[in-house]
Amino acid sequence: MKITEPPRGPEQRKRDLLSRLETEMDVWVATADSEGLPCLVPLWFVWEGGSLWLATRPTTPTGRNLRDGGRTRLALGDTLDVVLVDGDVRMYGAEEVPSAAAEAFLAKTGWDPRADSKPYVYFQVRPLAVQVRNGEHEMAGRHLMRDGVWVV
Repeated sequence: MKITEPPRGPEQRKRDLLSRLETEMDVWVATADSEGLPCLVPLWFVWEGGSLWLATRPTTPTGRNLRDGGRTRLALGDTLDVVLVDGDVRMYGAEEVPSAAAEAFLAKTGWDPRADSKPYVYFQVRPLAVQVRNGEHEMAGRHLMRDGVWVV
């Protein structure tokens, strides 16, 4: 890749990030079990109320790891235009998920895990750290959130 554009400023990076969180469907979800065995899967997500919301079966490796580990790293995009989100995780059963999150998930994906014949749970990922960069020239200034607080 040949760099032809100057790096985006922090405000533009945050605007671009929030736009991507609203429009993209899939996020890579990285977890590990108690023995450190990594797991990486794509899941649908929705950005609602300052958190990312995911849904999966509680018996999958990802479901168990999110529940038991309480932390995850999420990634959007490819290596040239990447968003990394590190966050705390909280699990909600289909009957206890906040309605705003479940309805936003349904509106975005067209799927309602609460109505599925198999049991699904929701996971709220509350961002603690967010990095955004589009190419090597944007490495400086890539941290938009630290310790759960926007720095932009």
